[in-house]
Amino acid sequence: MRVLVVEDYAPVREAVAQGLREAGFAVDSASDGKDGLWYATKNQYDVIVLDVMLPGMSGMEILQQLRQEKTEARVLLLTAKDAVQDRVAGLNAGADDYLIKPFALEELLARVQVLFRRRYDQVSSVIEVGDLKIDTVTQTVRRADTAIELTKREYSLLIFLAVRTGQVVSRSDIWENVYEFESDAHSNVIDVYIRYLRQKLERPDWPRLIHTRRGFGYVLESHERASE
Repeated sequence: MRVLVVEDYAPVREAVAQGLREAGFAVDSASDGKDGLWYATKNQYDVIVLDVMLPGMSGMEILQQLRQEKTEARVLLLTAKDAVQDRVAGLNAGADDYLIKPFALEELLARVQVLFRRRYDQVSSVIEVGDLKIDTVTQTVRRADTAIELTKREYSLLIFLAVRTGQVVSRSDIWENVYEFESDAHSNVIDVYIRYLRQKLERPDWPRLIHTRRGFGYVLESHERASE
């Protein structure tokens, strides 16, 4: 769950970044167009929150270049322009959604959540893997009708694994998608958090959910699927 915020107005950029972090996302941010494009092309993001009016390079120019390079990140455009033709131009250029300034932070967070689910073809806000249920709106996790308390980092790691159910992910995949650009994440830290998740999600009477594929990484899958 990794998001890039490109916004030149510091109060808005910082408020959006903080709100997204509290919602469980790893967030990188940039204050001008050139830095924004650098981040967007050097890292893997699920969603990019992109202001249209930026110094150095406009949001529309960034969007057009990202789509030419077939970047898979979903893009939410922010703009003070509310004319229909401006919104149409942004959507035609490849934006996935459009939000007019000023906006409520709660609406932006909801739109980012929708784009994140759309990125992985997840229609429902609840992700289910066997008897595990993750509500991405309330950020609550239950297994076998038992509430599971997770930290923000544990929750982000679980979401990353859950939207890729049945797929083996490497440590580098986890670092690139769960940790922020300036974090000091490394393989040992990732192993530690995998262990934390296992301790909370797995009990003697519950089948294992997180499986190790030695030499490759980890995979989240239900007991039924793992035994197929």
